[in-house]
Amino acid sequence: QVQLVESGGGLVQPGGSLRLSCAATGSIFSISVMGWYRQAPGKQRDLVAAITTGGSTNYAGSVKGRFTISRDNAKNTVSLQMISLKPEDTAVYYCNALVYTKLNGVQEVWGQGTLVTVSS
Repeated sequence: QVQLVESGGGLVQPGGSLRLSCAATGSIFSISVMGWYRQAPGKQRDLVAAITTGGSTNYAGSVKGRFTISRDNAKNTVSLQMISLKPEDTAVYYCNALVYTKLNGVQEVWGQGTLVTVSS
């Protein structure tokens, strides 16, 4: 059973910074893409940023220049450094990964979500 465990959410003032972390655990053979999605109240879940094993990244336009995604392939972790946070960044952030296990092949796994609130 593969699990993604997130940490680092919380309350921050506009203009502040937060760092989200996510660790994948279980019988993992490999992970291709890891990423972060977010879902604000009443809205759909959207991609924030993603990163491949080789380090190629993709960002939503609204976070380019403010958020940085990184990963440690050896530790199966992914992080999201967020700066210059805005109230519109308020959402539940979900870690996501495409994981290959010998038992189940490729599967998409989601974390439980961590709340980020940007407010004064």
